[in-house]
Amino acid sequence: MSKNNNRKLDTSRLVPFIKRLIRHRLFIPIAFLVFLLLINIFIKPGFLKIGLGKDSSGNPVLIGNIVNILNNATELVILAIGMTLVTTCSRGQDISVGSTIAIVGGVVMRVLCGNETQPVDLKAPIIVAFILGCLAGMACGVFNGILVSKFNIQPMVATLILFTAGRSIGSMAMGGLKPKAVASFGYYGNFIPGFPIPTPILITVVVIVITYIALKKTNLGLYTRAVGINDKSSRLNGLNPARIKLMAYVIMGLCVGIAGFVQSSRVQTVNPYTIVPGIEMDAILAVALGGNSLGGGTLNIPGSIVGAYTIQTLTSMLTTLNVNTNAVPVFKAVIII
Repeated sequence: MSKNNNRKLDTSRLVPFIKRLIRHRLFIPIAFLVFLLLINIFIKPGFLKIGLGKDSSGNPVLIGNIVNILNNATELVILAIGMTLVTTCSRGQDISVGSTIAIVGGVVMRVLCGNETQPVDLKAPIIVAFILGCLAGMACGVFNGILVSKFNIQPMVATLILFTAGRSIGSMAMGGLKPKAVASFGYYGNFIPGFPIPTPILITVVVIVITYIALKKTNLGLYTRAVGINDKSSRLNGLNPARIKLMAYVIMGLCVGIAGFVQSSRVQTVNPYTIVPGIEMDAILAVALGGNSLGGGTLNIPGSIVGAYTIQTLTSMLTTLNVNTNAVPVFKAVIII
């Protein structure tokens, strides 16, 4: 009799727990990520294995599929954070992030290489190139933000301007050249000699920690949600919706600046017309997959981060299966459905 009572008691506790688990805002993105990981493990049993190898310079580095996913997802994770803020408060998406990365890359390479295509040494300190690249991204964010917040233009229409012109602007920033920076610039997109963890992973951790602190210690999350739910009501409660929307786009620009710097460092050169193709759609997909409403009003940055890693896992899986790169967007479209 007591055993039956214990079973009933366990069941009465277990069912509500499962319901709470399913309703949790991170359940769907994490469940889908786990599902993809299980498929990868089935295809390749050693998928989760992490080992110690050597890079092209002979330095010991971590290698493995998980390391590659975490490394290659850096730009997408950073963009997804900014895209979540923009989507939440402006009830629309910034489709210019890929083109803006081209602008940032053009600025970074011009600062580091000057007018030379293969300089012997860098023409400016890397920190200067990083700061100017971030400022270029933030300037683009200000441009988009003013169109959305001051002129009340739909976000997708407003950002369509830089989406169309951004890559050409990036080419102009480099003076039409395609310079290649010296090897030391590549440390920020690959490995720092003597340190086994890819630098982009460390940059991602720093960005996530700063975002967490900003949301925990400030009213950024509360304000963006309030404006996204109803900007008129938020105005009546003392908020300035236009200023908050502008701030969100500036933060988006900063995220683009960081992502553009990392991407430029990976390849140590920039082709504005081919750099990060389609990344704006991946960033939007990460936001949607993370449980955020594309109509605004919800803010689930952890979900967007998981969504970004999920998309990168899917991309890596399709690459492993030798799926044609032109067919990859079809599989991503299935996720949207």
